[in-house]
Amino acid sequence: MGLYDFTFYDVIIRNADTFKEREAWLELTDNRSLTFSQYKEDVDSLARGLQNSGVKKGDRIGILGRNSLEYFLLYGAAAASGAIVVPINWRLSAGEVANNLNDCEPELLFVDREFQETIEALKGDLPSVKKYFNLDLAQGSFSDFESLMDDGDLFEPEQVSTDDGFIIIYTAAVAGRSRGALLSHGNLLCANMHFSCLLNLTPYGVHLNVLPLFHVGGLFMTAACFHTGNLTINMKKFDPLRALEIIEEKKVSVMLEFPPILAQILDQQEKTGMDISSLRAVGGLDNPETIERYQRVKGGCFYSSYGQTETSCLAAFGRYDEAPGSAGRVLPLVQMRLEDESGRAVSLGQTGEIAIKGPMVFKGYYKLPEDNRYTFRGGWHHTGDLGRFDENGFLWYMGRKAEKELIKPGGENVYPAEVERVILQHPAIENCVVFGVPDSKWKEGIKAVCQVIKNQSVEPQEIIDFVGERIARYKKPQYVELVSDFPVIENGLPDREKVKKRYGAP
Repeated sequence: MGLYDFTFYDVIIRNADTFKEREAWLELTDNRSLTFSQYKEDVDSLARGLQNSGVKKGDRIGILGRNSLEYFLLYGAAAASGAIVVPINWRLSAGEVANNLNDCEPELLFVDREFQETIEALKGDLPSVKKYFNLDLAQGSFSDFESLMDDGDLFEPEQVSTDDGFIIIYTAAVAGRSRGALLSHGNLLCANMHFSCLLNLTPYGVHLNVLPLFHVGGLFMTAACFHTGNLTINMKKFDPLRALEIIEEKKVSVMLEFPPILAQILDQQEKTGMDISSLRAVGGLDNPETIERYQRVKGGCFYSSYGQTETSCLAAFGRYDEAPGSAGRVLPLVQMRLEDESGRAVSLGQTGEIAIKGPMVFKGYYKLPEDNRYTFRGGWHHTGDLGRFDENGFLWYMGRKAEKELIKPGGENVYPAEVERVILQHPAIENCVVFGVPDSKWKEGIKAVCQVIKNQSVEPQEIIDFVGERIARYKKPQYVELVSDFPVIENGLPDREKVKKRYGAP
């Protein structure tokens, strides 16, 4: 580590000195709590155990499980030992989990008991994994997590720089495969500073974590609240009534969410009359109706944003009531421009591809140099998203470029091309187009318009189940329309725009 370097482990050291015995983490499952100084002690013990297990700087550590204290300890221990954490989305199918793990080649794999049967079946297909550990303290089929905790001599942290890799998060499958976005310590710290500044985080706040720690939103929001001395209350599984009780009891001040989380909390609040006036700030994505419901309750403020995993979660941010429907203004440490197909900046008010540079931009896709050259062409990160600026500097998200069309049900990313490939494997389907439609629960739902082969028969539910059995279930369509008249272009491929226009209703 050089004179000017700063990492997530430095945050842990700083907080142990600054906040000492102030409570840092409360685990709702078993009511365990840790102070900032205790968190550092456990991180050091775990990091020492990782080193004893042969983990070296740059090695990958895989995690498959729900949120827990152990999960967040692994982030700290990896930062101290120079390892790179690979959090795996537990909603993926077994095949998708195996693909991601084999791409990043982790040395160790930590798995919740809930997902150990899946991993047991995959062991023969995971050649890089040398040791398997239970993620939680409950007994499982792998080595105990506590066996790694080494309380021996004074811990000697690895020499890690701000620019070193810290996390690989796998994005939605574009062009048929997930890509590992490599994020550095500097990326995380930059996001921490933005969250802290924009949400006015103070050491006296309380953060309720309801988003998964494999998601860039859940992880970076939690890291930012930890950095600023907030207490994080962790929910292993979201329960709206329990969340409401915690908000009232613990005076929760801030949270990040995706639909339908906030709507379900508000439904319970209306039934019970519980007090959520402490919840002064909620960020994320949601429907206007839900946001306005929340803002009517004790004057809470909702914050809208635009970002990607590749931009360390955020690139634009702002109060919803300043420009309802916008993504806010560009962040202080982000330079953004909107480009046409030739790479030229578009005029004010025109739509163009969002291109970004600055310390928020990720290090690149893991082991994909050609993809990185294309993404970073001209010295900018090209997001594949479309946007426009208004005269007041607010960014308005205008969708994805045609080749990177994206659907976001409940905050997850789903590429239509991946779902279409699965549907076309069904023996009764000749053509299909998948696209997003408005959905009252998830904000955006997945619709599949399918052309049935002549003399074949199939039911919509059969298509839904067919997809859910082959890829992550959150990628299956909520709506299926079976048609015989299917618009095509001259080469026989589906005319996507005509299909959407004709069958665009849910």
